[in-house]
Amino acid sequence: MWVLNGGILFITILLIVKLGYIQIALGEMYQDKVEQQYASPLNSIFNRGSIFFEEKIGRKISAATVTTEYALAIDPSQIVDSEKLADRLLALISFDRKDFIDKASQKNSRYKEILKSLEEKDALAIKALKEKGIIIEKNKKRFYPGGQTAAQVIGFVGSDGDTISGRYGLERYYNDILTRKYSDTFSSFFADFFLKAGKTLFSDRSSEGDIVTTIEPTVQGMFERTLTDDVLKKYNAVWASGIIMDPKTGEIYAMGSVPSFDPNNFSKEKNQSVFTDLLVEGVYEMGSIIKPLVMAAGLDHGVVTAATTYDDKGFVIIDNKRVENFDKKARGVVSMQEALSQSLNTGLIFVMQRLGKDVFREYFKAYGLGEETGIDLPNEGLGKIGNLESPRDIEYATASFGQGIALTPIATIRALASLANGGNLVTPHVVKRIENGLGVSQDFIPGSERRVIKKETSREISRMLTYSVDNVLLNGTLKQEHYSVAVKTGTAQQVEGGKYSETDSLHTFIGYFPSYDPKFIIFLAVKNPRGAQYSSNTLSSPFMQITKFLINYYDIPPDR
Repeated sequence: MWVLNGGILFITILLIVKLGYIQIALGEMYQDKVEQQYASPLNSIFNRGSIFFEEKIGRKISAATVTTEYALAIDPSQIVDSEKLADRLLALISFDRKDFIDKASQKNSRYKEILKSLEEKDALAIKALKEKGIIIEKNKKRFYPGGQTAAQVIGFVGSDGDTISGRYGLERYYNDILTRKYSDTFSSFFADFFLKAGKTLFSDRSSEGDIVTTIEPTVQGMFERTLTDDVLKKYNAVWASGIIMDPKTGEIYAMGSVPSFDPNNFSKEKNQSVFTDLLVEGVYEMGSIIKPLVMAAGLDHGVVTAATTYDDKGFVIIDNKRVENFDKKARGVVSMQEALSQSLNTGLIFVMQRLGKDVFREYFKAYGLGEETGIDLPNEGLGKIGNLESPRDIEYATASFGQGIALTPIATIRALASLANGGNLVTPHVVKRIENGLGVSQDFIPGSERRVIKKETSREISRMLTYSVDNVLLNGTLKQEHYSVAVKTGTAQQVEGGKYSETDSLHTFIGYFPSYDPKFIIFLAVKNPRGAQYSSNTLSSPFMQITKFLINYYDIPPDR
């Protein structure tokens, strides 16, 4: 009796679980199948997992979902009076009457499309006419409620004829998770259980889920507006881009480039280069924002301190080549603090020479500048630091101030975050968790973090960068009375036709705050801005706007 009762109880539990699975997990799909009895779909049911933003309070906001759309078609073989039918339909909707009549006259055809998109109220009104030959199709399509918001991060789905799949961004990277693998035939529960022993009841959905991103929609919106209005348009630039990240965890709150696009209408976009994520795929010479990495290496290895001095003559000769400061001016005997604050190329060359080429190279590799970061977005580029394998001193000299090597922005912010967070290399990511349904979720698991510099080095380089903001950058006008902010600017010439251009440049900017317990690190870049020579002019003000917004929005307490 115990065995019999146990068996009955076991089967009862399985039936209840399966019923719940059908009603909750597959409920929407079965509902669609029922509704097909009244609205004929042209293709099989389209379905796909959702992508969400998450507000600071934890509320999810839809970034990509599936919505219903209706279409109008006709079966010419069943239409008796095409002109009368056209007039009845025109009383409800607008379309080309002549085209309708021409299609309706093709009696050998069983299907002709009239309108690809109908509102639900119009579809219901047409069905109410109960006219023969009218076909109302109910289909589903991908919809992006935020429009251009984080478009390069989200990506979009496209069709190659038979298959619909992700083409860019998260849609592509997590395509297997977002794709729904429903079949058109369903075997019985008992066949599933007894004939497929060893497989779970939910095996067809075990790898499927919805994605919750780290992107905070209010922050993302503010970020894109600032990049558009205060950088791209103001300086008539080619593009502007940036990242806001938690330097301790690698969570990305905002990320994007402008100009951007609307994934709801991507097929109408003439400039398809806007689909590319410049921050992940692009590789650029970053300029002077690399200098803190070099200075930190010198501090960490014990070859310099902030007070170490050298004689700045405005230039150095290396391998018979003259390498100058940005303004070609000499400053005499100056400290490492002044070399960093005034962004002196000769000062960072001095640090590189004290480190030696081998140690210098090893620090750059430790910062992860020649490897992928592991960010969960497709087509990540690789930094080009092959010059650091050269025996020539000039390659190391130019690398010390961010020229001659090319890096992705995501690898750059990752390396610089190690200066802010106590010396650890984190994994940048834009997905917080994957929700598999029925209350099951998989949180992001960080990659193997590694220590790059000592905690003491992190604090000292942060102090040096904070000193620069308080006393040197734009004559100290950016100093915040109650918040410490660490900043470094960069302006890099760009290679055009095999040589450095005299007009084209990339302005970069990195900053984090509060300096000694940072909640955010911000990377900004603008390509070929006009009307301003240095990034201190183009990006300082936008950076402070973003900083003040984040301080207020997240209610960050003062640290001084």
